[in-house]
Amino acid sequence: MMFTTLRWVVLVAFILLTICGNVLVCLAVATCRRLHQISSCFILSLAVTDCTRLTCCWVCWYFRSLELRSGRCASILTLLAISVDRYLAISNPLCYPRRVTPRRVGITLTAIWTCSLAVSFVSINLGWNTPDFRVQNLDWDMWDKGEEGRTCCYEWNNNDVLLKAFLIFYLPLLVMCGIYHRIFCVAREQVRRIRATAPSFAQAANAAATAREHKATVTLATVLGAFVICWFPYFTYFTCMGMWAETHPNKLTDSIVLWLGYLNSALNPILYPALNRDFRQACGQLLCCRRSNQGELPFLRPF
Repeated sequence: MMFTTLRWVVLVAFILLTICGNVLVCLAVATCRRLHQISSCFILSLAVTDCTRLTCCWVCWYFRSLELRSGRCASILTLLAISVDRYLAISNPLCYPRRVTPRRVGITLTAIWTCSLAVSFVSINLGWNTPDFRVQNLDWDMWDKGEEGRTCCYEWNNNDVLLKAFLIFYLPLLVMCGIYHRIFCVAREQVRRIRATAPSFAQAANAAATAREHKATVTLATVLGAFVICWFPYFTYFTCMGMWAETHPNKLTDSIVLWLGYLNSALNPILYPALNRDFRQACGQLLCCRRSNQGELPFLRPF
């Protein structure tokens, strides 16, 4: 009894801290003028995804499957969009403002969320996730009654698991790794050219601008690395289950890999301030209830 109570206290505290951290990220972007950049829209999308993921994680099978599929898909597609954004910013910075416009970013985010929700709703409501392709729990009478009372379960079709794992994780991951490899190759070549051809005064200005873009790229690449580390065990585990034609995972292993994935939602609000000075200053001002000289919201102004 005490162990169960302690477990619930720890998990509830983890969820609350994660939600508060991601809300703080959203407020930091809103209140700090230096963070009012097009690329910040993708960070806001990730923060919203992390918040919705944690608020839905214990609601029955339908919402859990919706959260798992749509949340992971939205996260990975947003990270893919971030990698493309970084490539455009690094490879051709002069054309970046013309290529990456608020309208195009809005269309991209709308497409990401539409695709993510479609992946969840369509497969579940058409029964693609079940072994016999029947819509699960359609009459709400298919409850498993275990020792702890009524619990709801989520079924899956092994082919569906393998297909979704490849399309929403492994394939985008391979594409992003290729893009970031190309980014760092281009960045290294840019630094070499600046040092070789630019005069001393121009070299300093170009180097400073290039360094800012490179630092932002390293920050977002770190966010991608954290996502991969946290979610790779989950996708690997269920890929193995699909290959071995297992339809009922081990509950302990399922919980471990699942909550390791949820840990990613708590890491992002830590990584942004740790690796970005503007985020660090904005979060510090919000936590200390200080007014920012770079921009503020009306309800944060002192009386």
